[in-house]
Amino acid sequence: MAITQASEPSVRALPRQGVRSGRIRRRISTVTASALLVAFTLLTLLPIYIMVAVSLKTGADSQVNPFALPLHPQWQNYVDAFVNMNYPRSVMNTLIITGGTAVLTIFTASLAAWGIVRYTRKWTRTAYQIFVAGLTIPIFVVITPLYQIMQQLHLLDSYLGVILAYSALTLPFAVFFYAGFLRTVPPELEEAAAVDGCGIIRTYLRVVFPLLRPATATLSIFIVLQVWNDLILPLILLSSNDKQTVTLAVYATIGTHSFSTSELLPTLVLGVIPLFVVFLVLQKYVVAGIAVGSGK
Repeated sequence: MAITQASEPSVRALPRQGVRSGRIRRRISTVTASALLVAFTLLTLLPIYIMVAVSLKTGADSQVNPFALPLHPQWQNYVDAFVNMNYPRSVMNTLIITGGTAVLTIFTASLAAWGIVRYTRKWTRTAYQIFVAGLTIPIFVVITPLYQIMQQLHLLDSYLGVILAYSALTLPFAVFFYAGFLRTVPPELEEAAAVDGCGIIRTYLRVVFPLLRPATATLSIFIVLQVWNDLILPLILLSSNDKQTVTLAVYATIGTHSFSTSELLPTLVLGVIPLFVVFLVLQKYVVAGIAVGSGK
């Protein structure tokens, strides 16, 4: 009996030790995850900090210590970059091309994906496979035929030509993205709209497209990032200075001026600012779209 009574406290202590060790492991994992997140955040913000800090320095100061804060900010660097880039015009050109591409791609891709998902026929499956195959084609393969097509259509050095080119290149991914989202949406609402007398166009505009709002916001960010940061298509399809985009303006600044990092980086900062504003405006919709997609 004495042996049994002596062993009971040690047996009861085992679960407590297990609970304590479990808490310790959870704390260690939490601290480790937090430390990794902080490290990744700092690694992400460090290049942005260096770019902004160096852009406010003179050429000599930027060579001495690029990590130090500018003691005497050189705002004239941004004034010079603003003038050299013809910033208002280049931003307006980029907004026209980016906005036109986003609207055309979203409209055509959502209609195509809706038809592919809802009207399952042999030809729709073939069309979807063609769109998916288009994801594997790099842009360098289609540059020459794309230029020849635009030349024959007399669309070189025009907004419409660049918008059509970008829309054609972004359409496969947009159709693939929308089709995956639409497969998670039940068709009962569309069937109810058809019973109420809505035609195909009214069903699309009043039922289908509002349901695609989270996916559309997420896709819009991808399209804006791709078009805004691209240099190849504007460089090939645009030749007039009054139609140059932000990336073309930066490229022209590099090619026509002797520059240092303190002169180049302000042009890059100015080029990124509109993207930052767009992301702030669409941020909550993007997060909602990702949450909806992951939840479904």
